[in-house]
Amino acid sequence: MLDGHTAFVTGGTQGVGAAIATALSRAGSNVIIHGLKADEAAQSTLQACQRSGAQASLVVEDFSSPAEQWIDRFVAQVQERCDGDLPDLLVNNAGTCCDLPFFEMKAAAYHRTMNINVMAGYFLTQAFARQWVAKQISGRVLFTGSINGQLAEPNHTAYDSSKGAVHSMVRSLCVALAPHKIRVNAIAPGLVTTPLTSPVLDGDPEFRRWMEIHTPNGSVPGADVCGPPAVFLLSDAAEHIHGQILFVDGGMSGWQQPDLPAALRSSMKPGL
Repeated sequence: MLDGHTAFVTGGTQGVGAAIATALSRAGSNVIIHGLKADEAAQSTLQACQRSGAQASLVVEDFSSPAEQWIDRFVAQVQERCDGDLPDLLVNNAGTCCDLPFFEMKAAAYHRTMNINVMAGYFLTQAFARQWVAKQISGRVLFTGSINGQLAEPNHTAYDSSKGAVHSMVRSLCVALAPHKIRVNAIAPGLVTTPLTSPVLDGDPEFRRWMEIHTPNGSVPGADVCGPPAVFLLSDAAEHIHGQILFVDGGMSGWQQPDLPAALRSSMKPGL
């Protein structure tokens, strides 16, 4: 499905990014993953990709600073892995959540969220698209948005704002880049189990139960559910899909369900 392609996946060492990188490798793409460090999680993801027969390598960078401080150096590092070219598939997945309650939010935490979740993807897309246009390559871009880009969550004002910006950016970049035969789309996961969410889900069964009840399909799945939609949107099968946000949330974003009384909630089974 993606034979002959090379994908670059930011935040690709664990969680949703690792699931996407692994799925892309299984679909035939070679993969370069980005992470904060060359740790055990990074090695595990590289090995999973290589088991699919893909070439896989790692680049390391911290996106929390303004992009002008790292973008040129980092893009050159990625080019070195591809003999001077850039991958033709770009997955802007790297993200963070540094939120505090609104009245306690600090500028440093806000800027960190925006730098990683919004600015990094914007300027990486710009760098990749410049080369694609110069070399007449029909590149493909995928962002990882979030259900939080559409539905607000308490005490997540900066994160929600950043993911709303990502969703808007996808539509805007589609308009800017479609004339150059470059497609831009996003997946928007709901709550999935990752190394970041597992402590909350495993440590608070009541919260997990609440999420299951408020998700139409009645489950909080693993991050692997994000892989196949990513493969689809980056493949030829999605040739005429541009500027779209594909929600991978078990139906939560489309379900107008009021909060249930405690007695009814405790009696419901997942899936109801």
